[in-house]
Amino acid sequence: MKKVLALILVAVLCLGCLAACGGTGDDTTTTTNGTTENNANAAYDLTKVGEYTANNTEFVIGATGPLTGDAASYGISVQQGAQLAIDEINAAGGLNGIKFKFDMKDDKATAADASTGYDALYEAGMQVSLGSVTSGSAESFATRAAEDEVFALTPSASADPVINASNYSFRVCFGDPDNGILSAEKLAKEYKNIGAIYDSSDPYSTGIYDAFKAKMKELGVTYLEQSFDAENNRDFSTQIEALKDCDVIFLPIYYTEAGLIAKTCVAKGCDAFLFGCDGLDGVAAQIDSTVTNKISYITPFDVNSEDEKVSAFVKAYEAKYNAKPDQFAADGYDAVYAIFEAMKALGVENVKVDPAELGKALVSVFTADTFAYGGVTGNMKWIASGACNKEPIIVEIN
Repeated sequence: MKKVLALILVAVLCLGCLAACGGTGDDTTTTTNGTTENNANAAYDLTKVGEYTANNTEFVIGATGPLTGDAASYGISVQQGAQLAIDEINAAGGLNGIKFKFDMKDDKATAADASTGYDALYEAGMQVSLGSVTSGSAESFATRAAEDEVFALTPSASADPVINASNYSFRVCFGDPDNGILSAEKLAKEYKNIGAIYDSSDPYSTGIYDAFKAKMKELGVTYLEQSFDAENNRDFSTQIEALKDCDVIFLPIYYTEAGLIAKTCVAKGCDAFLFGCDGLDGVAAQIDSTVTNKISYITPFDVNSEDEKVSAFVKAYEAKYNAKPDQFAADGYDAVYAIFEAMKALGVENVKVDPAELGKALVSVFTADTFAYGGVTGNMKWIASGACNKEPIIVEIN
């Protein structure tokens, strides 16, 4: 059972997000519920035909993600959420009568495969993208996309190097520093004996942990630290033994390892509260009734929300895939719709629009003060860095 707790800590996630938005796009206005009020923008030549889009009969959105391997759950969720959005948009007539196509290549959560996948997508006619799913892959994808000025709106890659790699790289999810700062402030305020376990080989984990560590130092709070890496991520006996007496253990990691840690806590007689970030979405499926530790994590999406838009998404996702969506599916769904609303605001009518011209125009829209999108993961606004500002919640696993 999941219980949603109110979180009055929005100010933390607004750090750096209150600066004036850059870009032009003054002719574009989109309300917070995602509806377009003005679809005029004459600053870019959206009739220009690019070298690789000459044969397009649909608008092509590309992405890479892990569809096989240990991280496949994330990639498949994003793929399914994005495809659901594509299906809904096409069923409603597409954009000015033009349908959309979504194509995701398997990058196995590696930077090299993300780069290769980008090349294949671009040569096949990709005009805009969802970047990649995991941070290391997304940074590689964004670096390649920058060369061609292709806009990339990653659903889930939260490490800052992803959006720093390109002026055309944006994200839907929370950023790693935001997760780390928020977690530090919450845990320092509520607990005395604090521990942390992070993955020293993973950009997502280290990005959050570095921000957590810096904030804890600023707050003057001491804690115990343990780590692991990709070669040693199956046995957590040593880490839990070292943190056995902690009241809370911070886990800026993914749900697979978090599930193993929870089970190790049972074996070691550790009853610490386990607190993580959005990577823990999915941990409920990794544990059973023997795990009695309280587990909570920060997320922008609650599958049990009574919000009308969220409920409709969950119902549609279950009908299509016979499973409940997780945060990654919701992020993929929102990323496609945010791009669709921005393209609608631009009034894109040429199915063979050049990716570079579209990329520059989309940056202009996303960074305009007047643009916002209200999705199933919350109300979103973007700043020139590509960061997304939205409100978090905390989900508790009972």
